[in-house]
Amino acid sequence: MNLLLSKMQVIFDSLKHFQHSNPIEKISSRVKAPENIEKKLLNLGYEASPENARKYLTDIAGIRIICSYAKDIYHLADLIRSIPDIQVTIEKDYISSPKPSGYRSYHMIIEIPVYYSSKTEVVPVEVQLRTAAMDFWASLEHRVRYKYQEHIPKHLSDELVICADKIADLDKRMFLIHDIISLINQDT
Repeated sequence: MNLLLSKMQVIFDSLKHFQHSNPIEKISSRVKAPENIEKKLLNLGYEASPENARKYLTDIAGIRIICSYAKDIYHLADLIRSIPDIQVTIEKDYISSPKPSGYRSYHMIIEIPVYYSSKTEVVPVEVQLRTAAMDFWASLEHRVRYKYQEHIPKHLSDELVICADKIADLDKRMFLIHDIISLINQDT
């Protein structure tokens, strides 16, 4: 994960220094806690073991990239795909096809080589690309889901979907304002 973070930091720095605007607001990372790895394996019907974690889980390590605008997400996904020693194995576009809950984000499972003194191991890492508004919604939804232990009352789940739709509209409108300002700046 640290290797991927340093690669992402290089992209972040190059965008900041060589373009007029930087689409990356923030990059964060996490490693799934052992008890959450165990819980996920058991939920998937596998024995909790290091071997099964390596074999069946692709999200033990994760990076979240927060972008200014939804359209930036696709540009950054292209940049990630172009990194030479990274292999993208799975992509899920929950922005153009949101989950029924209203969740929006762009997910990539990538494999990155990690070099040890005696061997090289390919490690999967989940990359999530989303806007700050999408991230706010996802954090709220996670708290609600945790509070109700996956059994969210219908009125709350309906309200979350409405909020997700409004956030998607807001993201589009904010990008429109950004485009208008860019056009005005080009004319001056």
